[in-house]
Amino acid sequence: MAHYHDHLGRPLVAVTGIGVVTSLGVGKTDNWTALTSGRSGIHPITRFPVDHLNTRIAGTVDFLASSDKGASALTFELAEKAGREAIAESGFDTDEFGGPLFLASPPVELDWRERFSLYNASKEGSASDRLLAVARNLQTLDIFETSQFGSIAARLADEFGTRGLPITLSTACASGATAIQLGVEAIRRGECDRALSIGADGSATAEALIRFSLLSALSTQNDTPEKASKPFSKDRDGFVLAEGSAALVLESLEAALARGATILGIMRGCGEKADDFHRTRSKPDGSPAIGAVKAALADAGLGKDGIGYVNAHGTSTPENDKMEHLSLSTVFGEHIRSMPVSSNKSMIGHTLSAAGAIEAAFSLMTMRQGVIPPTINYDNPDPAIELDVVPHRKREADVSTVLSNSFGFGGQNTCLVMAREPV
Repeated sequence: MAHYHDHLGRPLVAVTGIGVVTSLGVGKTDNWTALTSGRSGIHPITRFPVDHLNTRIAGTVDFLASSDKGASALTFELAEKAGREAIAESGFDTDEFGGPLFLASPPVELDWRERFSLYNASKEGSASDRLLAVARNLQTLDIFETSQFGSIAARLADEFGTRGLPITLSTACASGATAIQLGVEAIRRGECDRALSIGADGSATAEALIRFSLLSALSTQNDTPEKASKPFSKDRDGFVLAEGSAALVLESLEAALARGATILGIMRGCGEKADDFHRTRSKPDGSPAIGAVKAALADAGLGKDGIGYVNAHGTSTPENDKMEHLSLSTVFGEHIRSMPVSSNKSMIGHTLSAAGAIEAAFSLMTMRQGVIPPTINYDNPDPAIELDVVPHRKREADVSTVLSNSFGFGGQNTCLVMAREPV
């Protein structure tokens, strides 16, 4: 007889649907084929002018209808496509899901086209007077709806028929993992028997590129875009800005089995820890990241020998990769030398708000398919980071548990532990 509760007596949470969109393609089949082939989705930017910019490459999603319509429109379409794929796989109705929605998305802001449109909506007076005149009539403009932080989740809730007020969150690069954690915790508390967690980010705009460049966070290796993201390599020089989305249908294991659903994996543990050291840098001793990993393992009821593979945050920045290695080696000790630790970002770039959800989806697929995606571009290993990064080529492996790390700017750290089967 199936065990429906974990080591703390909480309902076990199963994954019954997965949806993915990245620069590698739409849908988890195309993404998985490209990812395990070691193909990169990083390419020169064509969406906006990049003259005189230090970084001219990104993992933009340029093949969707809203790719050139602004960050909010693209984020919605990315979330909608991933959500629709996940719900369809789960077997629920795609317009009557019936559970709560947790959406991780970027902070909404107006891009330059929208700002000029607002400015031109009034014709008289100084610039400030014209903007004030427009502001008084914002509710008559479509831009009022699309510029609200909760508007994307509200539209998704209508589209999918989710229950209750949708929650929108933004915890930097940990956002996608946090959205999953909120869904898991809602089911554990008995508030629902199913939840839809989505991470989506279509904000690879000129403004975002410039801001991250000013932080010296982006790679400037423009000549060979597909080789620019090189996690854990000695010559890594920054992350590559990217877009994408992933959705998971989460369900209590008991409810899923009762309706005959296919179980794609089990969410075993969630851990989080804040870092108050710096707005971008991690605390030098790595204690917040270490604490997040330990919290996830404790929540899952696992020791340091209980993880078979780590889906690394692996951004390709000098600071983050060093800190992640410190955290993993501290928690797992010598065992980390023989544990595979690979980074999807070497191929898809850093999808920011969506990253934690996308990497959780790929982690579940790793266990289900018995294949670990590689870390590509590992041509110059960093001798200070001793990890088995699964270099260059995929690896067939029997993986039953995965730790997926998400360490975000602003000190937001969230780790997820997933298992192939129930305890």
